[in-house]
Amino acid sequence: MEITSKRIDLSDAAAKRAFKCLALSTLCEHPKRRTGLTTYFRGLVTAARRLYPDIHWIVFASQEDDWSETDQRVRIVRRFPANDRLLPRLWADHFQVSAAAREMNADALLTVGFVPLRKMLPTIMGIFSLQHADPSNKIGGPRELYRRMMTRDGIRRADLVITNSAFAASQVTSLFPAAAGKLVVSYDGLDKGQFQPDLEPGESAQLRKQFGIESGYFLWVSNFYQYKQANLLLESYARLDESFRAAHPLVMVGGGWGGGDTSAQAHTRALGIERNVRFLGWVEERWLAPLYRNAIAFCMASREETFGRIVTEAMACGTPCILNDIPIMHEVTADHALIVDFRDREKTTAALSQIVVNRDLHQQLRVAGLHRADDFSFEKMARERVEAILELL
Repeated sequence: MEITSKRIDLSDAAAKRAFKCLALSTLCEHPKRRTGLTTYFRGLVTAARRLYPDIHWIVFASQEDDWSETDQRVRIVRRFPANDRLLPRLWADHFQVSAAAREMNADALLTVGFVPLRKMLPTIMGIFSLQHADPSNKIGGPRELYRRMMTRDGIRRADLVITNSAFAASQVTSLFPAAAGKLVVSYDGLDKGQFQPDLEPGESAQLRKQFGIESGYFLWVSNFYQYKQANLLLESYARLDESFRAAHPLVMVGGGWGGGDTSAQAHTRALGIERNVRFLGWVEERWLAPLYRNAIAFCMASREETFGRIVTEAMACGTPCILNDIPIMHEVTADHALIVDFRDREKTTAALSQIVVNRDLHQQLRVAGLHRADDFSFEKMARERVEAILELL
């Protein structure tokens, strides 16, 4: 995707010398609750290291994060708390990290969702979630208030604002018109080495051994936030014939959030489909691509996304997608998916059935999805975002 800022010629030695070191705070992540930000942080730094050998990185991370410390161009700083200690982490991010980065000769600081109250460096703020803009998402009163305040203040004080889709950019500028002059639009990345369509030898048998599942299931991959609307998927799935569900179980991967997984499990029992639904909880990263590849379809009922990286992962693995009818799903997939309003149980159930029985449709969506997934990569993302930062500096 084209970025809004002017590109610079990276062959210009003077431009390279003007920038030496980027600092990145990852403390907003809970070390025991992996989210899409975990993938983003690692993908950005890994790709940027390959593309820009003259740029060094300072990464502020928790003690538990498994960042590699073998590259001398990446310094991992572990002396500040992360989001498992919320209040100390907020103090660190707002009053300590920027100063520490400056002391270590960083030229700019990258954050997600805020600009430090004690801003000591040029700050690039990422906006990759706007859950707080819709009260129906019920993210919690204090959290919603904090995010509203930090988004408003951050857009005012940030030197550059990065968001991950045209849809997200339109939301940001409609809420904060002043952001338009410093807003960069850059799609999220995708690890094409990990997420690719060819089955590895024996991987179906490994899934059977590890999780007790056979190929041909419907797949959900997401934390159980309320806005992900797991219950809508469960209710549409429950309308399928029992023999159909037995042949094509629903496998749900993701961690609980505010009791969301417990609620979904209770709803499954209330619907009488507990024999056909498997809750795997957290899984190691190495299992994700095999889980996508062995699924008959990937399902996502979310009502609030700014991008949806898991959709691109599914497409890259050759897995057709059944997605909720929200604008970003049309943008990310280029309409190469079955997009339905999950509030319409009848139409959603029909889509679940159709993706199985209509093999021509299944193959068509598989091929088109693979083609669309070629438009996303961490290398492209890193180049767009780092070039914008180079120009800023």
